[in-house]
Amino acid sequence: MASQSKTHPDPERIFETMVAHQRTAALKAAIEFDLFTAIGEGVDTVAALSSRVKAPERGIRILCDYLTILGFLTKHEHHYALTPESAAYLDRRSPTCLASIANFMTLPEIIDAFKDLATVIRNGRPALSGGAGSISPDNPIWVSFAKSMGAMQLPAARELARILDASSGKKWKVLDIAAGHGVYGVELAKQNPNAEIFAQDWSAVLDVAAENARAAGVEKRYHRLPGSAFEVDFGANYDAILITGFLHHFSPAENEKLLQKVRASLAPGGVVATVDFVPNEDRVSPPRAASFAMEMLGTTVSGDSYTWSEYQRMFRSAGYSSNELRPLAGGGHSLILSRV
Repeated sequence: MASQSKTHPDPERIFETMVAHQRTAALKAAIEFDLFTAIGEGVDTVAALSSRVKAPERGIRILCDYLTILGFLTKHEHHYALTPESAAYLDRRSPTCLASIANFMTLPEIIDAFKDLATVIRNGRPALSGGAGSISPDNPIWVSFAKSMGAMQLPAARELARILDASSGKKWKVLDIAAGHGVYGVELAKQNPNAEIFAQDWSAVLDVAAENARAAGVEKRYHRLPGSAFEVDFGANYDAILITGFLHHFSPAENEKLLQKVRASLAPGGVVATVDFVPNEDRVSPPRAASFAMEMLGTTVSGDSYTWSEYQRMFRSAGYSSNELRPLAGGGHSLILSRV
């Protein structure tokens, strides 16, 4: 009898995942050397790049070849070039450059939080900040977040401003909860000259947001509310309240408590605009939104990537009668519009 060949599964995914930390390290190093900008400017050989960044040729050659293997560069003979993705998002000359996100996403504190994930899972508490996680009071990582992540949020901020019809110029009082970099509130103020923005976050984080407001020319309409979102007095009669990238840090019970407080600050007819990751009910799709749950597992005590049905229950329990889910372009985020 002729022998039958057997097909074995390919273990490549296992190998790639085991060394995925090398991908992170390579991309971070390339950003630190500003290789993408240099190559975009035509400095495209190992010798020229080595001279430009003042590093030995061996390391630059291996790094550039590895980036080519990963798809961040192309190589023809001895010359490197940017891919369209790298040209758009990693060349600092590009208006859509996202290179600054490496400053936050590769923080040692963030990376170390995942070094012993099995223990985190067993203990039910993150290693970050002595078990308190990223939401510990005045955690300095949020200053880094504010300085680094604004560019990544700008497309969603512009789309939110469009959906809320900011350009109509209505007189608005806007509360921006956990404002961070301030991009969402600043963008509303830029598009609506009659909008007054009240930004809540830790004081040091608001320093960054206020600087972004000054750079955008809206600082006179940008007001600070320093402190914890669960404790600071928001005030009242807000036409719009923004909750961007915040609810995923907390349990449903904690979120309901905050949402009740938010509801009390709304003006009649006001809207709460929540921007967050919202995976499908299967919790494994779409990949970007669903996989964010792992980030919360490693860095928070009770956070998660919540599905639409879970958000609906939270908002309804907090007293909101109308909730609408809309996708936002790019980044994997969704928008929830809620009214009392």
